[in-house]
Order: sequence, then structure tokens, then C-alpha cells
Amino acid sequence: MQDVSERAVLRSIETMRERMGEQLTVDDLARAAMFSKFHFTRMFQRVTGVSPARFLSALRLQRAKDLLVSTTMNVADISVYVGYNSVGTFSSRFSRSVGMSPTTYRRRAGFASVIHSGIERRTGRPSGARMSLQVTVPDSDDDTNIFIGLFAERIPEGRPVRCAVLDRPGRVTFDAVPIGTWYVLAQAVPAGPAAVTRADVPVSVATHGPVTVHADTVVAADIELRRSRLLDPPVLLALLDARQHALSRIHRSPEPYIAGVA
Repeated sequence: MQDVSERAVLRSIETMRERMGEQLTVDDLARAAMFSKFHFTRMFQRVTGVSPARFLSALRLQRAKDLLVSTTMNVADISVYVGYNSVGTFSSRFSRSVGMSPTTYRRRAGFASVIHSGIERRTGRPSGARMSLQVTVPDSDDDTNIFIGLFAERIPEGRPVRCAVLDRPGRVTFDAVPIGTWYVLAQAVPAGPAAVTRADVPVSVATHGPVTVHADTVVAADIELRRSRLLDPPVLLALLDARQHALSRIHRSPEPYIAGVA
């Protein structure tokens, strides 16, 4: 059952979705939630893990992703539709968050051909840190594609510092994890016939962290995915095509694909 805070936050998210092309302010969203600006901002951060402004920005880019693969609207019109005044600013933010330009995203039908990890932070001392993550997806069969990565922020966007793609729930280990503070973010989609259509694919997500990593930190954690909700920040990083990834299992070993530093 949703509590008062979640219902209030959902009202503000509904306003974001309905008025995405407008220049919404925190005051506008607080009024929709029926709370004061001060209490609304704190409540939104607690419920979703990010600020209202960050959530709205992610929703705009998520909507742009949908429009790029489901309509013939040009990039300039899409940028205006989702609330950007400058197509240049939109394209820059889209590329940084999604991992490719809007035109490339459309050409690739919304999927990445490969997921690269980000550049490791240089501290003068090699990292011996390790993360061992046991990944579970309740009520799923083995025919599931799971992306799991380490990100600097709560929203999965840009290049993860470490990432892996699993064919089924199980354990994944990241070695030489860069020193810093990271979120473990995961998303799972079916790899079978349900993956053929994107709109109705059931998506499961999980978040763990923040986790502060020192040079010799060893982290062991259980990552249990659950069905995504409207309260979850959107996944902005372009992921692999579940169908193509499932087919590739025939031609490679059963070990998970783990990306190191690009």
C-alpha cells in the first residue's frame, strides 16, 4: 500500500508527464503534490533517490528515446516536445546520458551494439577493490537478460565504471573497482518472445548503495530485482538488444560479459 509521501510524489510525476514540454519549476511540482516546496523536495528525494529536477530531466530524455524509435518526428521537434529550448543542448545531454546521439539511437532502433565502461579515476595507487554481487530476479525463468553496472549517480546514464550482462540470475564479480563512491544499478528484461515488442516488456530493476570504495575494499552484496514502478528513475543508458544478446549465447561461453575500463 502506498503511503502519503508516495502518493504525493506520484502526483508530481504525473504532472511532469502531462506537462513535459513546459518549463516546470519546483513550485509547480510542489503544488501538484500538495506540499510546501521545502517538504516536497526532501520527500521527493527520499522516495525516488534523486531530486525533482533530475527526475524531470530523466523523464524528458526517456520520452525522447521513445519518440525517436516510435515516430518519424525530427530531432528538433522532439527536443521542443520534451521541453528543450535548444536542439544543441538536447543533443548534447542525450548523447552524454544515453551513450549515443539521437540520430544514432534512432538508426540502431534504440539499442546499443556494445556497452563500454568509463575511464578509471587515477589516484596514483592501483585499486585492489572487489565487488561480488549475487543477482536474483524473483518470479523469472532463466531466459532473462540482466544488465548490472556501477554508476556515480542514482540514475543509470553515461558510461558505468564497471558493468556486466548476465544471461540469467547468478553471481558477478568486479575486480579492480575504481576508488570512489558508486551506486550498483541493475535492469532485467526477458530474452524470449516477450522481448520482441518493447512497449509491453516487463522490466525489473534494483539499486544498491551508495557504496564507498577504498583501495582494498571488498564488497559482497545481494542484488534482488523487482518490477519497476513509476517512482523509479528511468534507465537512460542505451542497453543491448535482448534478442540479439540471447542469440549470441550460442556462439560464446556461458560466462557473463564484463566490461573493464575503456
